[in-house]
Amino acid sequence: MLENRFHVEYTQRVLFTRHVFDKENLTLRELLQSAREGGRPTKAIAFVDSHVANANPTLLADIESYAAAHADVFVLAAPGVIIPGGEPCKNDFDLVQQCWQQINDAGIDRHSQVFVVGGGAALDLVCFAAATAHRGIRHVRFPTTTLSQGDGGVGVKNGVNFFGKKNWVGSFSVPYAIVNDFAFLETLPERERRCGLIEAIKVALIRDAGFYLWLENNAEKLASLDQDVVEEAVRASAAQHVQHITTNGDPFEYGSARPLDFGHWVAHKLEQVSNFQIHHGEAVAIGMAVDLLYSVKAGILEEATAQRILALIEQVGFATFAPQLLERTAKGELVILAGLEEFREHLGGELTITLVPEIGSKLEVHEMDRAKIVAAVQDLKVRGNVFGRQLVEA
Repeated sequence: MLENRFHVEYTQRVLFTRHVFDKENLTLRELLQSAREGGRPTKAIAFVDSHVANANPTLLADIESYAAAHADVFVLAAPGVIIPGGEPCKNDFDLVQQCWQQINDAGIDRHSQVFVVGGGAALDLVCFAAATAHRGIRHVRFPTTTLSQGDGGVGVKNGVNFFGKKNWVGSFSVPYAIVNDFAFLETLPERERRCGLIEAIKVALIRDAGFYLWLENNAEKLASLDQDVVEEAVRASAAQHVQHITTNGDPFEYGSARPLDFGHWVAHKLEQVSNFQIHHGEAVAIGMAVDLLYSVKAGILEEATAQRILALIEQVGFATFAPQLLERTAKGELVILAGLEEFREHLGGELTITLVPEIGSKLEVHEMDRAKIVAAVQDLKVRGNVFGRQLVEA
């Protein structure tokens, strides 16, 4: 047997700016200067989320103008490509093939760059295509939502839905860089601006009690979507997520533990059951609520602490219950309980669910009492903070 160990070093770059495609903004230019080979400009192709393009009508022209102004550093090998945005784009594998086609037609190779400007679903789609074309093309992510700027967009995962399962096809691929342009957040509908705040609460709960306290102290401003406070929350959330990914010893998730997925086993199933009418951040809020009350019933978390956390989730503007939680299979079991096995299958290996025993720390369990889950759901129903009501009130 031949066995040789080797290590590959990665760099996770996250940059923060405003109006990145303004010709006077040097953030992207300085980033790409190091990517040039032999002093030649780097070839690139840009994919843009349709929702972002609609909200920013000059964006494609701005990207082209920026490239022209900095042609000594990079050149666009093709006109910008608009792709559908939102979770449904991850349900259509034909879109992956269309991205491959665009990459191929533009002559993009492993020394080129794929840019993708958009929300988390568009990033997942295009970055999966980039990661699998030519066995991996460098790509730069430009997340445009609070959810993607503070959580998913600053990670190393990408993928699309298949077999009716979330992210069943995907890969791990470290982006060349992530550029968080806060100006994009100002063009979002309120619902999308709010969604990323739940991931800030999540990561604070499992990693940083001080950050959680800051969120509590600024809950009123977060609820009103004060831009400065939202940006600070997103920046801190991104820092916590990147810190975890780069220091936890398992960036490509070979083990079974997924602390950043606190509340997600319910969330993933709830998104499916609602046909993605419940957005990811909204589903995570409800999933966290289920796991918090479950933890109380399991003797893991104090009731007062759970109520404190639920109060923050609701104050910031999230529901903690959705009628879809009560949907049942033909055998009479809650549909969301199937999410436990799907979550285990997605993680691989032993079922591992992250719970919160106290603010700022985490606990991993390998089995869940189904009766206690059902009881937690019923408690949330009685609580009456129902998904849909916030949308009407907003």
